[in-house]
Amino acid sequence: MPALEITKPNGDIFATLERMHHNAFLYAQWIGIQNLETIQKGGNTYLNFMREQPCSKLLNSHKELIGPWDVANDWIAGYWTPTAISLGLRYMAQVLAPGIYGQTSFHLLHQRIGDMLEIKLFDDVATAQQWLESLPVTEKELA
Repeated sequence: MPALEITKPNGDIFATLERMHHNAFLYAQWIGIQNLETIQKGGNTYLNFMREQPCSKLLNSHKELIGPWDVANDWIAGYWTPTAISLGLRYMAQVLAPGIYGQTSFHLLHQRIGDMLEIKLFDDVATAQQWLESLPVTEKELA
């Protein structure tokens, strides 16, 4: 299945989401400048993917993200993370943004959600993918 492109009202793509390698993990790639609305739209799209077919692993890439996005940390910590966990998320491979503002936003979030699921930080997608693929797949994911 090709990546789902998630767009702003003007048509600009701000994120992509796809199932990888027979549902071994979900791959979310965030692009450009984010705000509360884009993060909620992308996050809810992810939750809908999980409702359709659970997956315990997420590769969340910020390699193409620009600037801070901590305006959404309350929503992510209070709603998105608990909901994703209730839908089966257990592991998150986080590829950090190249800029200090995006990295700081994630580190602030990590302080709030780091004890809720297993999160590992990476500088590149390939290493993050290797880690996720080394983890076990659940029976639900194979169904």
